[in-house]
Amino acid sequence: MTRAGVVPWPEEFVRQYVAKGYWRQRPLGALMWEWADAYGPRVALVDGDRRVTYRELAETADNLAEGMAGTGLKRGDNILVQLPNCWEFIALVLACARLGVAPVLALPPHREHELTYMAELAEVSAVVAPGSWRGFDHQSLAEHVARTRGHGCRVLIVGDTVRPGNVDLRALMTAATGDPAARRHRLDTLAPDASEVLLFLLSGGTTGLPKIIARTHNDYEYNARRSGEVCGYGRDTVYLAVLPVAHNFALASPGVLAALMSGGRAVLMPSPNPEAAFAAVERERATVTSLVPAVARRWLEAAAKDHHDLSSLRVVQVGGSVLSSAEAQSLLGGLGGRLQQVFGMAEGLLNYTRLDDPDHLVLTTQGRPICPDDEILLVDEDDVPVPPGRPGRLLTRGPYTPRGYFAAPEHNARAFTADGWYRTGDVVHRDAAGNVTVEGRTKDLINRGGEKISADEVEDLVRSLPQVADVAVVPAPHRELGESVCACVVLKGGQTLDLADIQRLFHERGVAAFKTPELLMFLPALPQTPVGKIDKKALRKLAEPAVPTRPTPGRARPARVTALPRP
Repeated sequence: MTRAGVVPWPEEFVRQYVAKGYWRQRPLGALMWEWADAYGPRVALVDGDRRVTYRELAETADNLAEGMAGTGLKRGDNILVQLPNCWEFIALVLACARLGVAPVLALPPHREHELTYMAELAEVSAVVAPGSWRGFDHQSLAEHVARTRGHGCRVLIVGDTVRPGNVDLRALMTAATGDPAARRHRLDTLAPDASEVLLFLLSGGTTGLPKIIARTHNDYEYNARRSGEVCGYGRDTVYLAVLPVAHNFALASPGVLAALMSGGRAVLMPSPNPEAAFAAVERERATVTSLVPAVARRWLEAAAKDHHDLSSLRVVQVGGSVLSSAEAQSLLGGLGGRLQQVFGMAEGLLNYTRLDDPDHLVLTTQGRPICPDDEILLVDEDDVPVPPGRPGRLLTRGPYTPRGYFAAPEHNARAFTADGWYRTGDVVHRDAAGNVTVEGRTKDLINRGGEKISADEVEDLVRSLPQVADVAVVPAPHRELGESVCACVVLKGGQTLDLADIQRLFHERGVAAFKTPELLMFLPALPQTPVGKIDKKALRKLAEPAVPTRPTPGRARPARVTALPRP
């Protein structure tokens, strides 16, 4: 069964990837039971006081799969999932894998603006959300998104209070009766083909709202399995998930899935708060975790004052944005574990420094690809390959890099070449051993603490204000997050605008809070390049003096950059 909108790999590449053992032609739901059979009584997941064994996880996922089928969900359906880090998230992904239902993995900060777009694009049949999270009523938001899809769209809630008309997802996990072995057999007969979509990830997005990335059972299983092999995962692995598991990094690079594949344990944390995370490291004897640079900096500062025992940490992965050499140096043993740099993307290609690499490679590169058939091509702006040793725009193909975004033919014509190379938007150079060093990017993105924000999307929203004649959005330096969102605005004659106006607009439109501009700069006109394009390089230089540590209240004035109070 092929979902409309999914771009397949060419058949000759399919044959190659299967023949070389990258694709094992086994759906993830079947592999789940292999793990349960091998590691049954071992603890698979830890979520606060809740400890879930491998067998319990498999049986719960099967219960949930049958319960979801009872609500009318079926193979080939898509559902929108917005859950924080919790054990139910993992059980749901596995239940979907058993049933052939594909979850679209949204983030907890996403709001109406993003969720209604994803629901429509993927034509979802259900929305899964917490009842509430950090004081926000996600159940009402899920109900609103479901209404935009029509009466057939269900709402499944993970929470203590489930309103009439909605489905209690936890109840589905426990409602099944009868023999688990018989249920397992029934679901085995319904198993999807491994070439079908397992789940949908979200891109960072450079042209408006995030694009949706279809990942198949075959390619995503390899993504996690091979990452685990490169990163030394085994039965003694205890992975601490502090970044959102809706992200590829924490879910399968190597993340939670590789921990389960290897018979290890995954500890799910609601946030990367250092105090709580350090307590979990000590309590669970965590051996590996993954961080973005902004979080790594916070952890280093906290570790200098903290009393928790972090000696169990063997590996600290850092990715999501480029780590400077100075920061990398401070992390070499600074948290008690070996630093591993990670450069990857939800669209596929993954690079890791290896655990036995010399320090100079760990300090100065972002590693090398995980697969011998990860093809890399560095080109100039005219798509002409650059000479060896020279930086170039990174294009890639491979067994876990899909050939196109979901239901986005016009964007795919720009983001992919005619012969299937994905234009990553990164500028890199490679050494003779294949190690990649990221030098910059060509895509118009702001990287705020690892969250990629499309400048186009923010510009479109700000431009809708009646006071605004023109706007350009650029990254401004941020000591803690790396980059923050700066809006450079040209006002219409006689108009006034302050930061609160922008804040109110984004809140009313239901936009994720992390996309809201934190800095505002007024200009009489936007600078232009000699060919008439907006000169964002010049704008970035104007924004450089503003380096906030955290947003503070302020009212913007012409030629002055000020910080915006967060919602």
